[in-house]
Amino acid sequence: GRQKKKKAMNAVVNEGSLTSTLRTLLFFTALMITLPVGLYFSSKAYIFEGTLGMSNRDSYFYAAIVAVVTVHVVLAMFVYVAWSEGSRQWREGKQD
Repeated sequence: GRQKKKKAMNAVVNEGSLTSTLRTLLFFTALMITLPVGLYFSSKAYIFEGTLGMSNRDSYFYAAIVAVVTVHVVLAMFVYVAWSEGSRQWREGKQD
């Protein structure tokens, strides 16, 4: 009886952590698609060409740098969140 109850609880916890992991992955996937592209075009139009008055050719270059840096920031955030979530789940699993 007790072992069966413990297995059922572990299945619920595992399903919850799977849902949480999938939600995190989908969030960062959406961020990875929208943020660099959005910042590329907005920084090109409003910052580099609009505010700083750069040429079209120069603004492409600097906007691409903004997009690449944004990709790295999103990846670093994902690694941090995944690492902290994984270590939290590991600690909770370790207490059983």
